[in-house]
Amino acid sequence: MTKSVDLNADMGESFGAWPMGDDAALLHVISSANIACGFHAGDPDVMASTMRAAASGGVGIGAHPGFDDLQGFGRRRMHVPRETLENMIRYQLGAAKGMAQALGVQVRHLKLHGALSNMASEDAELARACYAAALSVDPEIIVMVLASTAQERAVRDLGCRWAGEIFADRAYNDDGTLVDRSKPGAVIHAPEIVGPRMRQMVEEGAIITESGKRIPAAIDTICLHGDTPTAVALSRAVRASLEAGGVAIRQFGGREAG
Repeated sequence: MTKSVDLNADMGESFGAWPMGDDAALLHVISSANIACGFHAGDPDVMASTMRAAASGGVGIGAHPGFDDLQGFGRRRMHVPRETLENMIRYQLGAAKGMAQALGVQVRHLKLHGALSNMASEDAELARACYAAALSVDPEIIVMVLASTAQERAVRDLGCRWAGEIFADRAYNDDGTLVDRSKPGAVIHAPEIVGPRMRQMVEEGAIITESGKRIPAAIDTICLHGDTPTAVALSRAVRASLEAGGVAIRQFGGREAG
């Protein structure tokens, strides 16, 4: 059984006068933050303030790049030339690293957002292109991947440091991918369900799908979406359930290639 696991949340997704999520409350519960880089959400001021808040709370900072789709929140599938996609990843990670350097903090990991992440979980070549682009900017960055999907195959092939992720508030298909948000039950809002569900997955070292299938998985971190209405309650329920089962909440260190 895993004795420790990281809790992460997507955040820094407010934009100008439009707030998104309760980042301040989440930062008291999680151990890693995936901060929007301005394409699907966020802006320079939000990025800076979120990084400062994360660092002051001892929360690990990650870049969260996605498609250039502010209106669609990065959740619409897009098809762009491969070189353009690679440059989009470099651009967003570069912005995050530049802001972090100015603030005296560090970007330690990268996680793809939304539709781009879903597409990369199905297509190892697409995932490899995104991750190779990120590694060309920072060869030491830890790549957070959807465990037991094409994303994991890509990082293993690249030989980079990585961390396996499962989702607390999302339902799973039998191939390890996430149930499409348009389908009933795809997003799980009930804390009383999510907490025990995550504890069971960590104890078994496996993703449990909607059908009850077990998929063995490298579970280094558990994600909660910051824009989910019950995100704070869900995060507290997950943490309480894990700690009650003897699982400590701790930042991931990154798996080595192999």
